[in-house]
Amino acid sequence: MSTLAPEVSIASSQQPNLHPLRAGRNLEPQHFSSIRRTLLLKYCKWDPQVGDVSTIAPFPFFIDKRCWSELETLAETLTRELLAAELELLERDELHAVLAIPRALRQVLRRARQNGITPSAVRVMRFDFHWTESGWRISEVNADVPGGFSEASEFTRLMSEGFPGASAPGNPARFWANRIAGTAAGQTVALLAAAGFMEDQQVVSYLARVLRELGVDARPAGPLQLQWKSGRAYLNGRVLGAIVRFYQAEWLSQLPRRSRWPRLLAGGRTPVSNPLSCIFGESKRFPLVWDLLHNTLPTWQRLLPETRDPRDAHWRTDDSWLLKTAWCNTGDTVSARGLIDPRDWRRAFWSASFYPRQWVAQRRFEPAPVASPIGDVYPCIGVYTIDGRACGAYTRISKGRVIDHRAIDAALLLTETRNES
Repeated sequence: MSTLAPEVSIASSQQPNLHPLRAGRNLEPQHFSSIRRTLLLKYCKWDPQVGDVSTIAPFPFFIDKRCWSELETLAETLTRELLAAELELLERDELHAVLAIPRALRQVLRRARQNGITPSAVRVMRFDFHWTESGWRISEVNADVPGGFSEASEFTRLMSEGFPGASAPGNPARFWANRIAGTAAGQTVALLAAAGFMEDQQVVSYLARVLRELGVDARPAGPLQLQWKSGRAYLNGRVLGAIVRFYQAEWLSQLPRRSRWPRLLAGGRTPVSNPLSCIFGESKRFPLVWDLLHNTLPTWQRLLPETRDPRDAHWRTDDSWLLKTAWCNTGDTVSARGLIDPRDWRRAFWSASFYPRQWVAQRRFEPAPVASPIGDVYPCIGVYTIDGRACGAYTRISKGRVIDHRAIDAALLLTETRNES
């Protein structure tokens, strides 16, 4: 999680100290057990518990519809600004190294000018919002391979059934599947994920299920299983109508050339979600090029914490800064003195000192906690936009200020008034 300088203020319809989120009661154990079992057996939530810790909360969070509308507007505005910046960055080769884009991907970006960018199937991103005393902040955008679809769609829907008068803020999986089905036009869809990563496999397995319910021949696969002929992608001899790439772009660049992975990004004719341009916003060093762009990003500048190259910030002596790598995933490299184990901080300290071009320093902000049945927790509201439209939320909570892989999934429900219980 990132943090922000306290003097920055963002207008909000909420009163400054009034948290827009509130936790509900626990569901009855039998009811929640039924939801948990349904997620596990039907909706590919294969990790509802890690060790002795449940990864899904038996209580929801409520937000009134007016506040949710505010989040939708912010997410859609952030999306428009990012898409405009991406178009410019496709032509700005000199800025790609600043973003820490791997050399192999920079070569693909250069060749894309001659071969063309592989067409986009559907554009999906997720903005992670946090409430502070001065309003909403974002810690990042998941612009490349955002997950959480089963939790945001099925878990939220199932939880809403236990709270009359409350409703889910959307069903991003269904919205996404309808768009993919339209792009594929009756042909097979391949969903790519890395073997051995259960979380990634459960995402593509769930999305494949949703597509099949729409009559689409959807097949999870790996990048090495694809065949390419004249720019078209095939899987086991079947021509593909679309490819869902739940395989990070920086990981693709480590695959052998014989896999022809660059076709997923440039020079291909089969539409791919997400497209090549997503790597610009996915880099946590994206803010470092803002002042060099012709396009402006006023909403990003208001909501994202001040971000600098580690060589331009006093993070060694000033604890108002934190560190994260350019390709930080699920908060795995977010590092701040006092927030992580001292040994982990020392490793981050020396890595950022020796390899500053692979890191950023970011101002810390103070997220506001919410009282819940398990004590004070810190919520993160991940708002999806699909082809520019906000369509649901993936909510995670943590007892600490950093939202990382140990966070618990929760349901966010909409209410008409703040008096819903």
